[in-house]
Amino acid sequence: MVFGSFLFSIILWIAGLFILYIVISAAVRDGINKSVAGQFIETKYGIKKERDSFLERDLDNDK
Repeated sequence: MVFGSFLFSIILWIAGLFILYIVISAAVRDGINKSVAGQFIETKYGIKKERDSFLERDLDNDK
């Protein structure tokens, strides 16, 4: 019974940290794109195509 509670606690920590990672990475990316330096880089060099995330890539693609 103690082991199940401990395992559930660990799973909740991992899920929470993953959600926190997603929120922070999105905030940082959005903050950089909207900053003065980010705007300058976009106007000078153009907008680069974002890489596909591992969730959007298909395993059947042979790229």
